[in-house]
Amino acid sequence: MQDGLKIKGMFRLKITENGKIVGDSGWKQNQITNDGFNDYLCKALGAVSGSKQVSHLALGTGGVPAAAATTLAGEVQARQSVTAATSSSSKTIRFTGTFSSANSFVTATANISNIGLFNSSSTGTLFAGNTFASSAVATNQNVNSTYDIIFS
Repeated sequence: MQDGLKIKGMFRLKITENGKIVGDSGWKQNQITNDGFNDYLCKALGAVSGSKQVSHLALGTGGVPAAAATTLAGEVQARQSVTAATSSSSKTIRFTGTFSSANSFVTATANISNIGLFNSSSTGTLFAGNTFASSAVATNQNVNSTYDIIFS
């Protein structure tokens, strides 16, 4: 059989201030980690003990996560819980979340440059992530994130 399943991810970040977009990463592809494939996909499909589900987004100041990475380099203070949505006719799951200035996700201006999906608000294992052009985010700004995982 020649049928093959492909999985790719795409994310986009928008930095807003007073309701106006002041930064936009554009759509970028992700890197799924080894533990992402094993713990989030393989184990979850088999309902195997130790399987994980995405529940949080993290932002960081580091580079591209390696295939064997379990953490996000330079992770900033707070992770954000995500809302997950898909439709019965879709092969895509969309995770959305907002890092709000009201929640003090940064305590000083930070140059964010990577994003990741996790299964916990504080520890957990990195499912997928990648980098984007470094963007300064101030304490009075929000970061709105959209992260799609697409099966084709």
